[in-house]
Parts: sequence; structure tokens; C-alpha cells
Amino acid sequence: MKRNVLIIGAGGVAQVVAHKCAQVNDRLGDLHIASRTKAKAEAIIDGVNAKGAMKVPSVFRAHAVNALSTAEVAGLIRQTGAQIVINVGSSFVNMTVLEACIETGVAYMDTAIHEDPAKICETPPWYGNYEWQRRDRCKAAGVTAILGIGFDPGVVNAWARVAEEDYFDRIDSIDIVDINAGSHGKYFATNFDPEINFREFTGTVYSWQKGAWQENTMFEVGQTWTLPVVGDQKAYLTGHDEVHSLSARYPQADVRFWMGFGDHYINVFTVLKNLGLLSEKPVKTAEGQEVIPLKLVKAVLPDPASLAPTYTGKTCIGDVIKGVKDGHPREVLIYNVADHKEAYEEVGSQGISYTAGVPPVAAALLIADGTWDVGIMANVEELDPKPFINLLNQMGLPTRIKDENGDRLLSF
Repeated sequence: MKRNVLIIGAGGVAQVVAHKCAQVNDRLGDLHIASRTKAKAEAIIDGVNAKGAMKVPSVFRAHAVNALSTAEVAGLIRQTGAQIVINVGSSFVNMTVLEACIETGVAYMDTAIHEDPAKICETPPWYGNYEWQRRDRCKAAGVTAILGIGFDPGVVNAWARVAEEDYFDRIDSIDIVDINAGSHGKYFATNFDPEINFREFTGTVYSWQKGAWQENTMFEVGQTWTLPVVGDQKAYLTGHDEVHSLSARYPQADVRFWMGFGDHYINVFTVLKNLGLLSEKPVKTAEGQEVIPLKLVKAVLPDPASLAPTYTGKTCIGDVIKGVKDGHPREVLIYNVADHKEAYEEVGSQGISYTAGVPPVAAALLIADGTWDVGIMANVEELDPKPFINLLNQMGLPTRIKDENGDRLLSF
């Protein structure tokens, strides 16, 4: 039985994690949140208290930490007595936080693959360049490390495992489709950290097709998808974290990720890229000052957390899975619809942050009660998905399934 949670990060997703942990703190114990800037962590706790989110009176403290320092993170883990670390900071800090968890013997989770600031869209399988290299050490230390436990990656991986277990004898393709049909009312903004967001789209688009890695460029391959609630939406083949792990479990299947983009986003993105403003490489101004263009663009764009109060509309994220069951072709859609306004009213964040922030708290509950405390490193599709999906149904992210039998809530 593990208790006491340390949240690393103080952005929009961390805010959701903090609120959701507070709502179940009777099962998670003391809560702590740490950021490079302590005031940002304190502001999140103030928001939790303002909502009266704490289920029972308990500790919730803010801390300052340099998450790029393994020693600092390990020291904070020991100081707080945390047994579960939820890393929702920048993906640049994954390896240092993971290392601190291995050193201290506590459970670790993150929501994205580690990134090296100097590299973009690394060669697949990307996990093999970083986290998977610590598998043996996690196993030797008995450390539970759950990788990619956001929504995508995360929930979509669990859906693939459910499809494997209950709906197919053979899976031929997994298409993950992510549509945000909401509106934030700004001229241009990103829903996550702009630096991380843009880095996903400026390199090679990798997908797994016909038993090999396929390379494309961003916006080269598009398709219109018809989804519940949001209707017909144009989405583009995009490189994404879950493709790198799902392709290892389902090598016989085509595994692709599709993200919805409007024409306005594509036009602005294209101009920024063509001007060199999305480069991660430093340049010098005429005055001799060195700047990184991508960081400059990040600095002038709206903070994603600031979008929440006026965000309207819904998201729809789903797995379109095709294969064979009992000798017959079959297609299943497993999906979730989230509402931006409802997310803001509950936790003060927009729907994109909400979908990413609820799953790690569900995972923390499963680690706390031992269900997912597996003592090894695992991607989500390697774990029993059913208790996870049941928890999400209770916590505001219901899973639905649409197949030849209709459209219904998926529960176990």
C-alpha cells in the first residue's frame, strides 16, 4: 500500500492532477506539488482550496525544485515521504525525475516520452532512446514506472489492450484520432506548452505500417474522420508517443496517430516554420544577443493555462480499431468526449489539460491499492486496463464504445 504523492510541474495539466488528487486524498494521503517557481505551485494549491476540493483535511504543500537535478528531486522525495511521483513537468525532465525515483525506490509516472532539447522527433522506437534503457534497473529495484499515462498516450493505449482482450482475435490496424472541436477565442494559441507542441510537428512524422516504420512530413497525409458529437473533422497523420510503444505490442497491425487541425492553425504554423521561428537552434541578433527562435515564439504566445476561462466546445479522442473476430472482419470505435467549459468549472483548466491530467491520478489510485504496483517499468498497454477504465468512468472521463451493437458506455 503506497501513500503520499509528489506532483512535479505547475502547468495546466498539473493543476488538474492537483485537484483530482485532492478529491481522493483519503486514499492517496499527503499531497505535495513542486515547480521551479514555488509561487506557481502555491497558486495551484490556492485554487484547490478555493474549490474546496480536499476530500479530507490533510497536508498539501508547495515546494521549489530544479527538476533537471536528480539530486534535488531525490532530496525532495525523501523530505516529503512521497511514495508516488506524478511527473507532469516538461518532458525534458523525465530522465532526471525517473532516476530520482529509482534511487529512492518510489513509484514513477509520466505522460510523454522524454525529450532532449537539442533533438526533434527522434528515430523510433523513441522510448528505446531513453526510458526503456532503465527497464532493468527498475526491475532490479522493484520500482513501478508507468510511462505515458496521460490520455494520448495513456488511455488510448488501454483501449487497445481492451480491444485485444475482448473484441478481436486479430488486430489489423489501430488509428488514434484526436479532435479538439473547441474554441479558445485567441488569434493563435497552443493547448500545451508551445515549445513541446511545436516540436511534435516540425520533424519527421513516423507511423508503423506494413511491419515497418513509415516516414512522412507534417500535413502531408490528411483524412476526414466522422466521430460522435464533433461530426466530420479533418485530421492529419502525426508522429506521437503511443505509436512507439503500441507498434512493439502489435507489430502485425498498422499503428497511426491522427490529429485535427484547422486551416488557420496550419497557415500560421507554416509561416512560422518557413521563417525559421520554430527552430530549436540558437541564432544571434544584429546586436549580438543569442536567442532560440522557438523559445521566443513561446514567450509571445498565450500561456495555455490562460485559455481555460473562455474555452468552449468539446474534444473527441478515439481508437478506430479494425481486425477479425470469429473469422469475420470487425471495426470498433472506443472513445471519450470531454467538454472545455465543464472542465473549467470543476478544476479551472480547459478540456485538453483535463483529459491529460485525470488519468495519472487514476493510475496513482491503482498503484496505491496495489493493482498497478507492478514493480517494473511498463507502458499502459502492458497493464490490466479494466480497473483503470472503470475509475476514469467515475472520475469524469467516461469511455464509450461504438460497434455493430450500438453506442454505449464501456465498463467492467
